[in-house]
Amino acid sequence: MYIVLGAAGNVGSRVIEALRPAGEKIFALVHSEQKASAVDGGNVEAVVLDVLDSAALRAVFQRGRRGFLLNPPAHPGTDTNAEELKTARSIAAALKDSDLEKLVVQSTYGARQGDGIGDLSVLYEFERLAEASGIPAAINRAAYYYTNLDMLLEPAREGMITTAFPEHFILPMVSPADLGKVAAARLAGSVSDVGINYVEGPRRYAFADVAAAFSAVVGKSVKVKTTPRDQLEESFRKLGFSPAAARSYTRMTEATLDGPELPREPNRGEITLEDHIAALR
Repeated sequence: MYIVLGAAGNVGSRVIEALRPAGEKIFALVHSEQKASAVDGGNVEAVVLDVLDSAALRAVFQRGRRGFLLNPPAHPGTDTNAEELKTARSIAAALKDSDLEKLVVQSTYGARQGDGIGDLSVLYEFERLAEASGIPAAINRAAYYYTNLDMLLEPAREGMITTAFPEHFILPMVSPADLGKVAAARLAGSVSDVGINYVEGPRRYAFADVAAAFSAVVGKSVKVKTTPRDQLEESFRKLGFSPAAARSYTRMTEATLDGPELPREPNRGEITLEDHIAALR
């Protein structure tokens, strides 16, 4: 039996989509009845659960054999770093006495030790907590999700997209659909398949490529406007982020702009940036 956290999300839903045809029982963990209705049926049983309830989560883990772990994002109006560390630690605590034989952990490029660096530091700790459970853990570090670009469609129709990244900055990107396929394959694969894998799209992209892809969709030239570093925090505040979240996301963005070194041989997905953006129309 499989257990999938974040089962109604961009990645979790794709994990279920890839696992479902084999017919094995899947427990799909979601946080609301509305989300449950989107995934329940057949060999998939939706479980509505708050991941901060470690005891309830452990009870579900004890019913399964392998688990896909995804730490849910906190609302940007909160202290996202603090809230996401709470959920990461709660999920890890629930692994104790679970008897799971393998974990697949969703993480991110650039994950690193530190404090207040958004997903980079939170998911690094999430990785370490999963490994500390003693359960064999396969870690998938994902490139920048194409779905983060979806909100740019309407601005693109006006001829301008705004980003924190310079037009020709290389930013590895990936489709959540490909992330789901890779996670499902590792979840169903050998227990000996552990450690860190990097997952990105068929090739590497810059925001000039993003603008070109949107240009093809909207039928007009689309330009890139880059937010200066000294205005990043304020730009997040204007989007409704709390002061703590704005600082955290700014630090994460700056760390991405400054590095890290990119993997030489990532696991490459099949879906291109152009195909993803074309599907938004």
